[in-house]
Amino acid sequence: MKLFLVIILTLSSNLIYAQNSAKPKETLPVRGFCIAAPNHDDFNDFLKFVVKDLAVNNVNTLILRIDFNYEYESYPNLRSRNPITKDQAKKLVKKAKKHHIRIIPQINLLGHQSWETSLGKLLTEYPEFDETPNVKIPSSYSWPNADGLYCKSYCPGHPDVHKVVFALVDEIMDVFEADAFHAGMDEVFFIGHKDCPRCRNKDRSVLFADEVTLIRNHLAEENRELWIWGDRLIDGKTTGLGEWEASMNDTHRAIDMIPKDVVICDWHYQRAEPTAVYFAMKGFRVVSCPWNTPKVAERQYDLLISLRENSSPQLSDKFIGMVQTIWFNPKQIIEQSKNNIEGTGEEYREINTYRALYRKINGQ
Repeated sequence: MKLFLVIILTLSSNLIYAQNSAKPKETLPVRGFCIAAPNHDDFNDFLKFVVKDLAVNNVNTLILRIDFNYEYESYPNLRSRNPITKDQAKKLVKKAKKHHIRIIPQINLLGHQSWETSLGKLLTEYPEFDETPNVKIPSSYSWPNADGLYCKSYCPGHPDVHKVVFALVDEIMDVFEADAFHAGMDEVFFIGHKDCPRCRNKDRSVLFADEVTLIRNHLAEENRELWIWGDRLIDGKTTGLGEWEASMNDTHRAIDMIPKDVVICDWHYQRAEPTAVYFAMKGFRVVSCPWNTPKVAERQYDLLISLRENSSPQLSDKFIGMVQTIWFNPKQIIEQSKNNIEGTGEEYREINTYRALYRKINGQ
């Protein structure tokens, strides 16, 4: 498998700088944008942004990172402060349908149950779900640290955890009238931890694959599709991608254990890594995801188009599109959009990348 992956990465890297004729925007199935949901008070500005910016730029897929920022009825104790309401969600659905934008809600499942000095709502309300209860959230966070704490995970083996998280998933899928759900599942550092009485000594690839499959099967009961980030399915040692954009804790073998109808969001932010080829050759549909470097986004787009144009019919349809990711406060992006700002500072890198990518997608 390692030799197979090295050959793929070596050969496909030659396509990154290849000249290609960009296809019209209409032929790229997924023209995506991923952003955190706004809070209640900023919702109207967000709605205008969807109509006046995303729709105008021919975005047709909105991955909306909800997490706990919704007025849940199934578990009201898991609402964050100032969440969006059901009425607001329905307004967004109506506008999205009018402009042919598919909404894919996201809740981070498995990993990302904390952030630096803050514990997430799920583990705050249900501490028994914590994979690593002996690892305490610090008052001052730094990386690396003695506990290996990046973000907390819930224990996939806890008998009650899926009752709770699936209720949230079902609720937002219904309210957003969605046919696909994004489960996150990136940067899972805590899995099969030695202190977990349920998961210790278990194969981490199997644990990860079982959780992906369980979520996928739950969604499939209502003919809904699962999307996840792809980093945990890449061997960080063989590729040299390390522990962030790939796995160094032995989850990568899960790629051969999960259903092939899971859609992989292949994110790389420093270089246009050609790992989309790996996912496609394993049988998955894949979208390439840049963040805050315009040149990287442009090269990822060029690579994707080259792969679509130069691959066999069986493979070319696996490269289904691009998704621009936004990780800063959505209010900041909305303000920059409203004022049509592209600046040179750090705070403008995300919107500059979005603009650069969609100029390419729209043939400008």
